[in-house]
Parts: sequence; C-alpha cells; structure tokens
Amino acid sequence: MIFLSFAVKLGIIFSGIFLWVGMLTGVWKYYQIRQSQQSRAHYYVDIAHRSSLLYAPASLILAVLAYFSVWSAFINLICVILNLIFFSFSIGSYILHGFLKDTSNQFQTPHKLGRRILPTWMMTLAMLALIVIEVGATFVLLLGSIIRLS
Repeated sequence: MIFLSFAVKLGIIFSGIFLWVGMLTGVWKYYQIRQSQQSRAHYYVDIAHRSSLLYAPASLILAVLAYFSVWSAFINLICVILNLIFFSFSIGSYILHGFLKDTSNQFQTPHKLGRRILPTWMMTLAMLALIVIEVGATFVLLLGSIIRLS
C-alpha cells in the first residue's frame, strides 16, 4: 500500500465530497428547472452545482501536488486545508444564496444575505483573502512539486 499523507487524504476525500455536493445540487437544480415557468433554476443554485463539480477535480489536483511536493507534511497540509476551507466557504455561500433567493449577484451593492446587508469592507476582505490564500497556497504546492519533479 502506498503511504498517503493527511494532506493527500484530505484532498481526495474532499474531492469526493465536492463531487457528491455537485450531484445533490444538480438534483436541486433539476427540481427548480422543472418547477419554473422559464425552465431555469435560481442563479446561485446553478453556480453551486457548477462550482462543486469544478472544485472536485481541483481538490484532487491539490492532493496530487501535495503528494509530490518537497515541502514538509505540515506545510502541504496547511496549503491543502486553506484551499479546501475557501472552496467549501464558496460553495456554502452559493447554496445559501440559492436557498434564500436573495440575490443574483453577490457582489452587487448593497451586499445582501437574506434580509441583512453586509458591509462592503466585509466582501472586499473576504475576496482579497480568498485570492491571496488560494493562489498563494496553490503556488506553494505547485512550486514544491516542480522542485521534486525537475
């Protein structure tokens, strides 16, 4: 049996979870399409479905990068976990907006979450954190894999 670090195992497991969530949101999407006079699901139900299906292979790629990375198991784990947290947060927010049917553009001001209005700084901070952490953590894993494989 091949030894797999916890980072690799998490990437593989979350790949399956995201695939399963994509399938479940696909059922929800189909139900809304069937119930709609325009034969369309809510915008964020569609996004939740698609993003879940895209984050599934992305998580698997992270697992492969962690597997080949030269960095310590701890660094690889942190990089994988940070990405998985933001992937999960994104999917969760899309599901929430789809359930609440509160917006068709979460970046439109005022930023709505149900009946609540979120401050602009909160959305800006969340998006900057997502960009820096996802891109940075993935770069670390990619660099570690490039070093090992070159």
